[in-house]
Amino acid sequence: MRKYIVFISLAGAAAGIVNGLFGAGGGMILVPLLGLSTHIEDNEIFPMSISIILPLSIVSLFIQSGGILPWNESLPYLYGSAIGGILAGLLGKYIPIQWLHRILGILIIWGGVKFLW
Repeated sequence: MRKYIVFISLAGAAAGIVNGLFGAGGGMILVPLLGLSTHIEDNEIFPMSISIILPLSIVSLFIQSGGILPWNESLPYLYGSAIGGILAGLLGKYIPIQWLHRILGILIIWGGVKFLW
């Protein structure tokens, strides 16, 4: 049990570091590690990852911004993000989990290749 607690604590720390440094990406760490370390069904891993990343993102936002939030610049993106999040939440239930894993993998590879150049 102690090894499990250490493992999930390290997984959370890795997600927090990635999320804090890059402003996103903690879920890329958490989704595979939650799959390896828990008995949670695959279709529940993505929502669980989001529930962990949300507080991490809020903490990172306040630390990086010094408490001064860039609302004027970010507000237009928030509208689109909210719509996208609602659509993904509604439609994601109907997409087979294998396809969600594949799409995530493709996005990770695409992002990695894009940032190398």
